[in-house]
Amino acid sequence: MKHHHIVSKIAIYLLSAVLVIFGFFQFKYPHDLLIYVPDFLPGGITWTYFVGGAFILVGISFATNKYVKFTSYLLAAMLLIFILTIHLPNALNAGNAEMRTWAWINLFKDSAILGFALHIAAGAHHQHLHFEESD
Repeated sequence: MKHHHIVSKIAIYLLSAVLVIFGFFQFKYPHDLLIYVPDFLPGGITWTYFVGGAFILVGISFATNKYVKFTSYLLAAMLLIFILTIHLPNALNAGNAEMRTWAWINLFKDSAILGFALHIAAGAHHQHLHFEESD
């Protein structure tokens, strides 16, 4: 039986819970979050639902220890896109100081979660995606 460090498990379950809560927030308040969808993306509010679903699925993946490596990398990629297309432009170009401050806070928050997702992916070396029985 493999030994899993209890603190690491608690940290992953905590992130899992936070991601699920973020996901439900996206579904409950999609119009409030629509302002963060970049104007160059077609689809508008569909993106808030997509992101909410992605957060929930990643949270479930972490909680159930299924497809963790795959979902960790997807979460990291999604957060990197948020940082580069939403938070950084807002931090550099927002009209007032309060919005710039919130953009920097969100940039650093998503950077921290991105780092944790990469750490989780690196620790999930034992997991593989099996699309066929012969893999």
